[in-house]
Amino acid sequence: MALMPSDEFEQPVVILTGLGIPTTVSSAMEAYMFLADWPKSQRDAVHAFALRACLAAVRDEIEPETAKGVFASWAEKNDILAPDVTAFATSRRTGSHGTA
Repeated sequence: MALMPSDEFEQPVVILTGLGIPTTVSSAMEAYMFLADWPKSQRDAVHAFALRACLAAVRDEIEPETAKGVFASWAEKNDILAPDVTAFATSRRTGSHGTA
């Protein structure tokens, strides 16, 4: 069994990039790289906080799940956090359409 990198998230964060294309972010390093590529003109204090949190997780200074939460909050603030497709797919498979 391969040893999981220390900055891996327990569950990935799915963000929407490009034309609403779902992209999986599985570690603090991936989140950090995504944040580092974010346009400078669209950065704010929340972006800076998320960037620092992800870097701290890569350096093993904080838990990866803490950085994941900060990254997911930043993504939600920027309207790029993907909806929970698992819950949607499950409701579609079971035939439930929200009617009780």
